[in-house]
Amino acid sequence: MPEEVLFKSESAQGRESIATYLRDVADKLDAGDAITLTAGGQSVTLEPPAKPTFEVKAEREGPTEGPGELSIEFEIEWDEGSSGEDGDLTIE
Repeated sequence: MPEEVLFKSESAQGRESIATYLRDVADKLDAGDAITLTAGGQSVTLEPPAKPTFEVKAEREGPTEGPGELSIEFEIEWDEGSSGEDGDLTIE
């Protein structure tokens, strides 16, 4: 299935700034509000359903031996027009 990137932003941020962005998204999800992403000249507004799919992934990219790049990825996804499904996850 082809992928269309609606919005992309990537920049170095302090941990506190990242936490603020995540809190803002969490507040919008709690309230059932749409989420608007804006950076530079691009903007997109999305309305997640009540039960989207939530994916959490920890990755290490790079050579088998030696330093690589570590990441934590959070993804909220849903089919357009879908109400989503249940899932259990614990983050400590």
